Amino acid sequence: MPEQEDRLIRCFASVFPGLTPEEIRQTNSESMGIWDSLSTVTLAAVIEEEFNLEIDPDVLPQLNSFDAFRTYLDRMSSAQR
Repeated sequence: MPEQEDRLIRCFASVFPGLTPEEIRQTNSESMGIWDSLSTVTLAAVIEEEFNLEIDPDVLPQLNSFDAFRTYLDRMSSAQR
């Protein structure tokens, strides 16, 4: 789903400006000192708005990387079909 990934990259770029798309694809909360709990909540809000969905707050601690968000969105998309 290239379009979904592009949209997700734009969401990350709005919260973490200055990163290239490749850096965004590799990012996680452990490798980025600026990614804290507030960043996670902000990122979740941006993604919820972009994808018109609601992220379960209980899942937020597990959404600690680009891949984790991408996988979550893939699961949400599959569940809506």
